[in-house]
Amino acid sequence: MVGKDLIDVEKVALDLVLSDDLSKKKVIARRIFDAARDLGSFPASINDLYFARGRGELGGFTVPAINLRSLTFDLACAVFRVAKRYGCGAFIFEIAKSEIGYTDQPPVEFAGKVMAAAVKEEYVGPVFIQGDHFQVKASKFKEDPDKEIGVLKSLIKDSIDAGFYNIDIDSSTLVDVSKSDLREQQFLNYDVCAKLTRYIRGIEPKGVVVSVGGEIGEIGHKNSTPRDLHAFMAGLNEKLSDDVLGISKISVQTGTTHGGVVLPDGSISKVKLDFDTLKSLSDIARKDYGLAGAVQHGASTLPEEAFGKFVECNTAEVHLATQFQNIIYESEHFPVNLKKIIYRWIKENLIGETKEGWTEEQFYYKLRKKGLGPFKKEIASLPKKTRDLIASEVETKFDFLFRKFNVAKTRDLVKKYCLKNNPS
Repeated sequence: MVGKDLIDVEKVALDLVLSDDLSKKKVIARRIFDAARDLGSFPASINDLYFARGRGELGGFTVPAINLRSLTFDLACAVFRVAKRYGCGAFIFEIAKSEIGYTDQPPVEFAGKVMAAAVKEEYVGPVFIQGDHFQVKASKFKEDPDKEIGVLKSLIKDSIDAGFYNIDIDSSTLVDVSKSDLREQQFLNYDVCAKLTRYIRGIEPKGVVVSVGGEIGEIGHKNSTPRDLHAFMAGLNEKLSDDVLGISKISVQTGTTHGGVVLPDGSISKVKLDFDTLKSLSDIARKDYGLAGAVQHGASTLPEEAFGKFVECNTAEVHLATQFQNIIYESEHFPVNLKKIIYRWIKENLIGETKEGWTEEQFYYKLRKKGLGPFKKEIASLPKKTRDLIASEVETKFDFLFRKFNVAKTRDLVKKYCLKNNPS
């Protein structure tokens, strides 16, 4: 017997959530990884696929990177079902540094739940798990740079040990626009990115080349420019010696904000995303630096008509998060009483985070993500029928996105380029 015949997948996925002992989580995750490997499913790096794209060997699709903040096992199952339906291989599961905190999903738990879903759905092949926005906190960096970089290194080590073979470094918080020279503006950004890239290359498991991403513009701030990209890449390449492989993609800012811009009634303002800039930066990243292209963050709350444009703009990767959380909270199947309890906790514990002028709707919309961690056990323990109904709603969204990003029939490409990213 192989795969899910060896373990009760639903039970071990729930055990990962319910256990408060990190050592126990690691033991449970190892059982899941062993079952997945017996099935032919394993965590992998998308690095070789991305550099092949940079060489012009493939294209015509945009990789969806999906942040799962809650019901991770159930939603990952939905992703794998869509992937199998369309023959998709190029898709990523990810969680940001901030999300690890407020959703209470340490890397070993997140990766374990994703791989448990692969076992449940009998998905065979490479599975891409990514550390999203492994971000330098500017205020703490200013106080003690070495300590803040140490925090990032510790998180990166834990994540790679857990099967995160794709890491997005976000040191764009250190860009100093007060400087007149673009290289000086980007200096701390590319310097820290280079240091962390070197660190990653030094701790990669045997047989794995981790895909590393950089970022030139902090999301929610001014749009990135070609000159920003050139300044960052020139500095980064100087900092990395010829024997240290650099980044495979570059995140840019083109007009989006994480979670969207919330209006007083709680609805989301329509965003005017600068697709011309996105295309220009993606083309420069590929043609001048051999990268897969540009990465777009904060896209899940965009209007549906916008998603087809990412492929037209040669966007390498798009990050999606808030809309899936919204579907969970707003589903008719999500228990009303549990939602009231979570909202009450948010009001009692997070009232100090209210911004001046926020309405009650804006307050709950912006902060309800922080209620997912304290109540993750209650949410994960919902009746299977309830979880399945909610996951089915989100699956409809995944189906739409996979079609818009044209990732159908990418499974053979992934097998061609990424099978060797498998630790012995």
